Amino acid sequence: MILAGAILGLVTLQRLGELVLSRRNTERLLAQGAHEAAPGHYPLIVALHATWLAGLWYLVASGGHVEVSLLWLAVFVILQGLRVWVITTLGPRWTTRIIVLPGAPLVRGGPFRFMSHPNYCIVAAEILVLPLCLGLAWYGIAFSALNALVLWIRIRAEAAALRQ
Repeated sequence: MILAGAILGLVTLQRLGELVLSRRNTERLLAQGAHEAAPGHYPLIVALHATWLAGLWYLVASGGHVEVSLLWLAVFVILQGLRVWVITTLGPRWTTRIIVLPGAPLVRGGPFRFMSHPNYCIVAAEILVLPLCLGLAWYGIAFSALNALVLWIRIRAEAAALRQ
């Protein structure tokens, strides 16, 4: 229980820090003439991620049977390294929103050499792997299905924005 709480605490702090970084990058990009595309789905993404994390906290705190799997924890740690790789590759262009800076070339380095949406793949894996780490497979599967629906909306919106 203590290890599970520590893991969730670190993930929560990480996500809050990322929101601060995203807001700062978004403000800078907008000041440079960028615009936000398809903002209507953003509250859905925030709600999904907040509910996912809050639900994990609830399940751990409720005293249910939670056993930390060191194997799945190792996979989650690897995912965090990949997450950092994406964020550092995008640098000041990384945000949690779809922000388009006219005239700026698409990022083609780092993990973007291998796929067009590495961050979404990593986030999808995290949504499954963190619950697996806590022995909550059913929770990871349920939220993975919900996340797939949200990503379907998100990726279509981002692709349309980048085509313009």
